[in-house]
Amino acid sequence: MGTAAGPQHDTGSGPDKDGRGGRLGRAVRSPLGWMLTGMAGVGLVSGLTATGPGPVPVLGAVAAVAVYWAVMRFVARRSAPEIARTGARREALLGGAVGLGFMLVSVLLVSVLGGYSFSWAGNGFLSVVWSAVMMQIGAAVTEELMFRGLALQALEQVWGSRAAIVITGLLFGVAHLSAPGASAWGALAIALQAGVMLGVAFLWRRSIWFVVGLHFAWNTTQQLLGIPLSGHTPEGLFSVDAHGSALLTGGTFGLEASIVPVLIGVLITVPMVVLARRSGGLLPGRRARRRQPQTGGNEK
Repeated sequence: MGTAAGPQHDTGSGPDKDGRGGRLGRAVRSPLGWMLTGMAGVGLVSGLTATGPGPVPVLGAVAAVAVYWAVMRFVARRSAPEIARTGARREALLGGAVGLGFMLVSVLLVSVLGGYSFSWAGNGFLSVVWSAVMMQIGAAVTEELMFRGLALQALEQVWGSRAAIVITGLLFGVAHLSAPGASAWGALAIALQAGVMLGVAFLWRRSIWFVVGLHFAWNTTQQLLGIPLSGHTPEGLFSVDAHGSALLTGGTFGLEASIVPVLIGVLITVPMVVLARRSGGLLPGRRARRRQPQTGGNEK
């Protein structure tokens, strides 16, 4: 399957061509500069809206997209095809299907192996679903803008896609160390199954909406099933009882610390790496690009 819109390697952050802004301006417009600027802006929006009532997290997600676009347009001075509205619904649905399948297969295997048993929680169906959808849309959009839209794309401009995948995957895992029940293994599991897989998924599709759909379906499925989500147990439709080894069930941290989704995540990631490479979605580092022979002026 090809990408929705071919990979875009628009750096847009070279030297200050108009001579204005000086050293500070060049630093801000460098990849690391616009990455930090964007993460600060999107992170501020997330912090103010993530736990708000009703549709507030979704409104925060809309504001975060606007902040992201402004940073790309006016600071990085690059286009942002990864947030294009054209094809956004298709990409989000495709990513959601991947995320839903990933979670359901993982939960089924853990349950078959005796790790989980479920019972109806008796909570109001519509209120629980509404709350979960609003909360997880906000979380998926803001986290993907920060980690895949900003960090991954900035770091690959400097060190290439492969290094960017490793670094952002580790950062994603470290960011979850403060969660209840977190451990070194839990952070590593998150880094592998979420940080790396979502990063590779972005490189394949070059669409924020694809990884947002995957991330949203992943989180929402766990929440509705009542499985702890990164150590937190929000209100769900079911209650879950975990039995046996924490390596199987994830313990109090939840399914994300189970070995099962880690292994399944690897199986999903490998073909996406192949597809990303075939579509030209893997970008070499800056030094490697400089060593590449220049094409003739008549080529397009």
